Amino acid sequence: MGVIRISPPQLRTREQEAHRTATWLELFYDLAFVVAVAVLAGRLLEDGSWSGLASYFGYFALLWWLWASHTFYADRYDTDDLAYRLLAAGQMVAVVVIASSLSLEEASSTTAFAIGYAFSRILLLVMYWRAYRHVVETRALLGGYLIGFGLAAIVWTASAVVPDEARFVLWSIALAIDLATPWVMRIEQARVPFDVSHLPERFGLFTILVLGESIAAVVAGLAHISWGFAPTLTSALAVGVATSLWWLYFDNARGSVVRRDATVRRTWRPTVWLYTHLPLAAALVGSGVALEHAVTEAGHGPMHSSDRWLLVGSVALSFASFAIIHLASGQVDETGRALIYSRLLGIPVLGLIGLLSGLEAQWVALGVLGVCVAEVVSDLAAAGRLDDLTS
Repeated sequence: MGVIRISPPQLRTREQEAHRTATWLELFYDLAFVVAVAVLAGRLLEDGSWSGLASYFGYFALLWWLWASHTFYADRYDTDDLAYRLLAAGQMVAVVVIASSLSLEEASSTTAFAIGYAFSRILLLVMYWRAYRHVVETRALLGGYLIGFGLAAIVWTASAVVPDEARFVLWSIALAIDLATPWVMRIEQARVPFDVSHLPERFGLFTILVLGESIAAVVAGLAHISWGFAPTLTSALAVGVATSLWWLYFDNARGSVVRRDATVRRTWRPTVWLYTHLPLAAALVGSGVALEHAVTEAGHGPMHSSDRWLLVGSVALSFASFAIIHLASGQVDETGRALIYSRLLGIPVLGLIGLLSGLEAQWVALGVLGVCVAEVVSDLAAAGRLDDLTS
């Protein structure tokens, strides 16, 4: 029957399991973030201005860090006992509050956002405190986490009771402290490595989660218009773009870089690999929003400038993120360099599409898909797999 025991946390990455996978609880936990990401996508759909983009990226960074922080803990110390399940459920409640606070309806509230975020960070501190008590060999790392994340949690809590003008300043300070803490503790982190199968899978699952926004966007776009050739064609093209982005990421995923070498004090690859997933995830959601605009605007004259640039810019940022992830993964052989150069060459081509202000949405989507398909073909050629397709 269900888990009714309370077991002390233990270091899961002391000895690497053959292939450790995400737990059912982790997959359930992700559902709260599916909702929160969808709410953020809705905000961007309503306001694609520069201020709207800045707001979107700021909130997305905070949301992504919340997910990543819990994932880092679970990778090392998840024991799936009663206490952990209750703490994870409490964090899900906090994410639901955060998602509701980000809505464009009456529930929108920066105060509620601050309270939800602070509550989630406090629960994470409780998790790390339990690990500090029971996993003696990692106390140096956990002590640093408790100090750094604890200080940030205090700032988050204080932000709930200050005026709106000061609230965003405190949020920036709190996030800076949160992000700086792992960097300060990087040497100790190298002595407590991540799991080379579990953590990359978790980041891959989050990538799938945000790619799902593109599919949802196609459905949402078609639901609000009359069926016709242009929107139907654009929907098919949008699915093609999402599929190509999926292909480019997962055909080249190399997650073993996350396991740091404790003997190397200056290693940038694991940090860059992990944190580049933030702009990648934000860009993939942005592309989904832009594709929904493309579906609804197809056949109605030139695509709006802001929506056109959101599409080409999001895909270009995805390409740049792919290139950095390839580089951080250590893929610097001949094939790896070809992949990186291909991504970088695709960015200016997308820029040229963005400059074509007279294009209707379906032709913008077609051009973007053409660039994406060219990237996929380039990858297959670099890996010598084109012959397999033609044989």
